[in-house]
Amino acid sequence: MSDIFVPGVKSRFNTDKLIEDLMRVERIPRDRAEKRVETLQTQKTYWQEMGRRISTLRDSARLLFSFQNPFNERIVVSQDESVISASATREAAEQKHRFTVKQVATADRFISVPLEETRKVPNGTYSFSVGDEKISFAFRGGTLQEFTDALNRRGREKIHASLITVEPGTRSLLIESLVTGEKNSLGFYEDAEALALSVGMAERTNSTRVDLALSDATVQPGRNSDPKLISLADNVLRADAGGRALINPGVAIPSAPNLVVTYETATEVRNSAPIPLPQPPPGPDIPAAGAASYGDIEIENDISTVPIPPWTPPPIPPQVDDFAVLTFNYSDGTTTILPPITDSGDWKSYQHRLADIAGNKTIVSMELVNNNTHRDVSIKNIRIYDPNAKNGDLKPLNPVSTAADAIITMDGIEVKRPSNKIDDLIPGVTVTPRNVSDRPVDLGVEPDREAIKDSIISLVGNYNRLMAEVNILTRTDDRIIQELTYLSPEEQESYRKRLGIFSADSTLNQFKTTLQRAATTPYPTSDAPLLLSQIGVGTDVRRSGASTGYDASRLRGYLEIDEKVLDAALETRIPQIRQLFGFDSDGDLLVDAGLAYTIDTIARPYVETGGIITLKTGSIDSRVTQDQKRIDTLDRQLANKESALKVQYGQMEGAFTRMERMGTSLDQFSQQANNNNNNR
Repeated sequence: MSDIFVPGVKSRFNTDKLIEDLMRVERIPRDRAEKRVETLQTQKTYWQEMGRRISTLRDSARLLFSFQNPFNERIVVSQDESVISASATREAAEQKHRFTVKQVATADRFISVPLEETRKVPNGTYSFSVGDEKISFAFRGGTLQEFTDALNRRGREKIHASLITVEPGTRSLLIESLVTGEKNSLGFYEDAEALALSVGMAERTNSTRVDLALSDATVQPGRNSDPKLISLADNVLRADAGGRALINPGVAIPSAPNLVVTYETATEVRNSAPIPLPQPPPGPDIPAAGAASYGDIEIENDISTVPIPPWTPPPIPPQVDDFAVLTFNYSDGTTTILPPITDSGDWKSYQHRLADIAGNKTIVSMELVNNNTHRDVSIKNIRIYDPNAKNGDLKPLNPVSTAADAIITMDGIEVKRPSNKIDDLIPGVTVTPRNVSDRPVDLGVEPDREAIKDSIISLVGNYNRLMAEVNILTRTDDRIIQELTYLSPEEQESYRKRLGIFSADSTLNQFKTTLQRAATTPYPTSDAPLLLSQIGVGTDVRRSGASTGYDASRLRGYLEIDEKVLDAALETRIPQIRQLFGFDSDGDLLVDAGLAYTIDTIARPYVETGGIITLKTGSIDSRVTQDQKRIDTLDRQLANKESALKVQYGQMEGAFTRMERMGTSLDQFSQQANNNNNNR
């Protein structure tokens, strides 16, 4: 069948194969160029990967001496995290303090008695307050869940409500303030007050709050006091040195166990100018003696004289410092001096249980007595009230918690804050009291040693991966890949294709040598030059007693870490370790020495814009462009060659076909002539 020739379908002489064989030979230069392009593209990929490895190493090196270096990171170590914890910013200084948590800041959280799930909330205007902020909304009526959802939508992140199944088949309504602090108590108004009463969340109580208004009607000078030493302005009473003022609330205030008295005071110390000394009295005013005249003669009387006793100046009054300036006056005529205030130019708040001061007595007035000789005292916001009473005459029946400030002591100094996030006590540190404890707890601000260690480990890891990449690209020894035990079988096979691909390129070998030299060089510090191996990082960091036999992998420039040595160094030598990686040797506040700085300097020419890696890939791109142009030219030449061959072989087959046809015609003519001769 292969000898059958069908004109226009199959070539008589198999010219397609002949042309293909001829073109295969002609394509050899083109195929070589294409293979060279593929090789160059692969090399470009390897150079780009090398650039990424170098950039990664450079970034991890820069992290160790830049302004974001981990040596400035701070952590706070608490002796008991369950009592008090803290966090620190980079601005915090290393320090240690002792804290005692007397009270954590809490918010009002009130819960109702168990309610039927089908209970409805009537329509109305429901108003609540959290501190000075008031939240009000109109509710059209509905279920407890619908009311809860409506309140939460309008809570403004200040108030929240939820339903809790305390008993099966019932649900209790919990309304809570989301803001802690004594001044951020939860209040109920309008229909919210009626709801709180109807669901057993609160009960009415007699109003015990008394605000001692400071005005001309309630304040008068005290006994034997100069009225000029007393002044009133904007509900603030001021008693200058030596002044005395009586405050009459207008009602008698019986003491009760739940009542407290609160007020704010401020003091102002006068300049210590010398006290003017009293002068002796001038004595009596003696009139002129007079005279008598007779003719031209004038006779003057003798001058009158008055004997004056010797004058003794009074003693200079002593300086008086007296901070017990407030007194309660009772209906039985007795008095009690309140605890002393603190000398402060800023307003300071005070709160005392009334029962601890007044006992069972009835208060009729309060007196501000300033016995100081050089200090003025001011007072405002005097209030006697029940801190558990809400909204004037409402008192929670089942408070889950009540609004209170956090009270802690730091090194024996008591501080009070409305929130459990206290960030204005220690610069750069946020203290968080968590639970009350009488046992003091130590808090220490320390360097974040784990962050420093992680950064060093990251540098070493990136260094070793880069060194492995360089070894693979510049060496042909398969043991290099076998030593990298962390590689997967697929990664090992991929790296075998790279072995020695840049063995003839001196760039990477020089880079490797420079990098190895940097890792083994001592660097200056403020103490003494320090080696990387002295902190447990080196090319041959062996533990005591380990084998010292030959190991080819230790000669390839990889770094090892002895964590015990590194941890010990981080405990005692952080300043020196910081300077080992980045050190300002000339005092111009710019790092100019150290291992990390050196690595950055070595890597910069390779990865910066227009650097060595860019030049390498750019050169490859130029060669690829040239080869691609040559391939395009060869493709055109090959296409023309193939077309010419097809034409030539087509013409040959056409000529042969015409010759065959001519031969057939001659044979037919000869046969016909023979037949004609035979017929004759």
